[in-house]
Amino acid sequence: MMRAIVVVAAVMALGTAGPVAAADGKAVYDKSCGGCHAAMAPKLGDKAAFAPLFKKGLGAVSAVVIKGKGAMPPKGGAASDADAKTAVEYMFSKAK
Repeated sequence: MMRAIVVVAAVMALGTAGPVAAADGKAVYDKSCGGCHAAMAPKLGDKAAFAPLFKKGLGAVSAVVIKGKGAMPPKGGAASDADAKTAVEYMFSKAK
């Protein structure tokens, strides 16, 4: 019985770690996005490349990233939808 309680507590702890990890857009970008976006558009900080994406809005761009597009895999390789959105927010912030 004690082992079952420990396992349940461990699973619950892992489940709550997700949102904390999603809080750091730079870390997600560095791990999942930066490799490709260093060489492919839109490059981090490229205001001209981000201009049409700003017009579409954060929600619409995040939805495309979550689904994947062209050579970009779903979520851009990030672990979760929240991580992908956080990375998009970080990229937007660097292009303003």
